[in-house]
Amino acid sequence: MLIVLVSWLQPELRVDDPQWPRDHDVHIRKHAKHYFGIAKDWRWFKAQAIVESGLRPRATSERGAKGVMQILPSTFQEVWRDHWLLPGITDPRWNIAAGIAYDRYLFDRWRQRVRASQRFEFTLASYNAGFNGVNRARESARTAGIDAGDWSGVSRFAPEETRNYVTRIKTLMGHAEDSP
Repeated sequence: MLIVLVSWLQPELRVDDPQWPRDHDVHIRKHAKHYFGIAKDWRWFKAQAIVESGLRPRATSERGAKGVMQILPSTFQEVWRDHWLLPGITDPRWNIAAGIAYDRYLFDRWRQRVRASQRFEFTLASYNAGFNGVNRARESARTAGIDAGDWSGVSRFAPEETRNYVTRIKTLMGHAEDSP
């Protein structure tokens, strides 16, 4: 109990803190640039990987998500359906590539639904709760008379785990109060 309290009181380390391994930075940079261009700070994806797995390539969740980006095998297959020769979900290079490619897929799905300034937050939330789960939260917000295109309003209707997920990533990036 004391350890949990102490870790809660300590501020979250930033994504650039030396505690975080740099082993996968080259792959995260490469795939962030490939899928999002040079304008998107690659460290957002490193922060996402920190929240997902603590950057551990052998991490496995209770639901069966694997690797640095905690990709479900079904999602990995969907992302790479045309690339059947890839080594697989446990290879950090391809796990990271699949996670960032999936982020891009989600980012594009939000294009006509939310403001550009909010799309990345909705993308992160969808990576955690699924596109349909976040869309249900949007519908609940709309029904409650809240702007369904603004994550800060919609987040109240999202699962607590998803709200915490997005907040932790933003905190790692030093953007706890603003949009990525």
